[in-house]
Amino acid sequence: QVQLVESGGGLVQAGGSLRLSCAVSGSINEIVSMGWYRQAPGKQRELVASISNGGSTKYGDSVKGRFTISRDNAKKTVSLQMNSLKPEDTFAYYCHGAVVVGAPNMDLRELWGQGTLVTVSS
Repeated sequence: QVQLVESGGGLVQAGGSLRLSCAVSGSINEIVSMGWYRQAPGKQRELVASISNGGSTKYGDSVKGRFTISRDNAKKTVSLQMNSLKPEDTFAYYCHGAVVVGAPNMDLRELWGQGTLVTVSS
């Protein structure tokens, strides 16, 4: 079974840094894109950052210049380095992946991690 396994997160003081990591577990043919979203209770998930197969990145306006997304295709992982954290960055963070599985009939699947909590204290 293909799934995303997250690590990282926790409690940090404002101005500090954290690193989130996410690995694809299971057999896949290709990673199309991976990224991170965050969500507050009762609100919609919002894009934090994403990175395509070709390495193109996209960031949410509120994190530009502070967060950096990177991926290791060989290890099937994506990481999010979060610097200069603010209390308003306190959310549950979810890893997202679009992957191709199966042979000979290939299928595009959208995966979500279980979520990891980031709390930034003032």
